[in-house]
Amino acid sequence: MANRHWLVKSDPETFSFDDLERSPGRTTAWDGVRNYQARNYLRDEMKVGDRVLFYHSQEEKAVVGTATVTRAGYPDPTDPAWHAVDLRFDRRFRRSVTLAEMRTSNGLEDMVLLRKGSRLSVQPVTPSEWKVVEKLGG
Repeated sequence: MANRHWLVKSDPETFSFDDLERSPGRTTAWDGVRNYQARNYLRDEMKVGDRVLFYHSQEEKAVVGTATVTRAGYPDPTDPAWHAVDLRFDRRFRRSVTLAEMRTSNGLEDMVLLRKGSRLSVQPVTPSEWKVVEKLGG
């Protein structure tokens, strides 16, 4: 089965892409997610080797780089009723791809991130959406 693509959101004040890059082995547990749909993605669907767009929420609102899932879903160390995955830093984009830019980019019209009311901190990304965002980021 082919690897899937995801987007994870993080408030950079809480945990930024820089924090991921500085983590031991450039890897961290993606924990603390407290939404049932996002938990289901972490628990049931994210697999080792899946690619991840790292999105800074709050003021910047931009995809800043990519990561890879290195450990599939397991009980969240901060609360075993929830689930986590491990992510490894891959690369920083040459430039951030802003939410405003994504809203006007061809090929991203149906992206989950751009849907009204989309607040999931973990969400699927199609292979074609991945390519568009990666190209924009350089």
